[in-house]
Amino acid sequence: MSFGIYIHWPFCAAKCPYCDFNSHVRSAIDERGWADAIARELSYIAALQGAERPAVETVFFGGGTPSLMQGRTVGLVLDEIARHWRVQPDAEITLESNPASADAARFRDYAAAGVNRLSLGVQALNDADLKMLGRLHNAEEAKAALRMAMGAFARVSLDLIYARPNQPLAQWRAELEEALAFGTEHLSLYQLTIEPATPFAALHRSGKLKIPDEDRAAALYEITQEMTEKAGVPPYEISNHARPGAQCRHNLLYWRYGEYAGSGPGAHGRLDLGGKRIATVNEKLPERWRQKVEREGNGLAGMADIAPRDAAREHLLMNLRLTEGLDLRAYRDRWGFAPDEERLASLQDDDLLMRRGDVIAASPRGRLVLNRVIEALAA
Repeated sequence: MSFGIYIHWPFCAAKCPYCDFNSHVRSAIDERGWADAIARELSYIAALQGAERPAVETVFFGGGTPSLMQGRTVGLVLDEIARHWRVQPDAEITLESNPASADAARFRDYAAAGVNRLSLGVQALNDADLKMLGRLHNAEEAKAALRMAMGAFARVSLDLIYARPNQPLAQWRAELEEALAFGTEHLSLYQLTIEPATPFAALHRSGKLKIPDEDRAAALYEITQEMTEKAGVPPYEISNHARPGAQCRHNLLYWRYGEYAGSGPGAHGRLDLGGKRIATVNEKLPERWRQKVEREGNGLAGMADIAPRDAAREHLLMNLRLTEGLDLRAYRDRWGFAPDEERLASLQDDDLLMRRGDVIAASPRGRLVLNRVIEALAA
């Protein structure tokens, strides 16, 4: 199995009203101090894995807004990773960027530090919706940032949010067509969801914010599938689309239930230690995480064994998001059991599941109700 490292940079210039990620606005950031804390935690994780630790195939800087970091800070973290692990020559190293903090010199510094893939959070290509989403950039700035990224990195992904309030189908078609015309190898296309404890959740409860109903959301989803397929960037996961061979390897590692370490405030990990599957989760509040690292060498809020049946359930939850589906034979070999055959047959009869030999995958109809399919199999 592959091994990757996730680095969480929790700081943002502003908090978007739909976002429930672990992100925080701070007026001043001691970048060197935060990089040193990440380095200490990486050293702790490497020691947990011991001398026979796996080679690193992917690194992902997420947030928050990692593009608020200076290039030398990214370089310090990558140097620390290389000090503890063998990094594969073709390792995928991704950094998430916000168009509002995009800068040609900064992009060059990231590339020089070792970043070879940039994920740009465009989110919308019209000013009205960008303002509604709380973004700090406008549409022209987003397009300029995308062109800048494509000039600096061979691999670029762009993010868009659809199923926005009052979004006409024709408008989404036009916006997605414009996005596809840029020719990036990868697109992350997410339906807007109302997350608890966000400003959007309060507005939604009060009736001041209305999102598309299930039928309209399904129509927007089907437009997305149709247009991306036609453009040669088909879905490989429920919300992610790529040219053949250009899938995000780090995210595939998650969805195939591989092994990954998480460092930084709120970061999660799944480590294979001593024949056991271990879940790690870090303190979420940045200052509390950093204080704990300075005291103890790690920012862990918890570390626990995952029972094989629970690990198998997590694997199923993740893997069925993928278009490639789940190999039942490999799954059974790994965990010692597999989904109930009667449930599999019932889902096939309802046209919610496809089966090709030992491989099962959600059907096009099943992908519209994926949570229902997963719950039926995981019961």
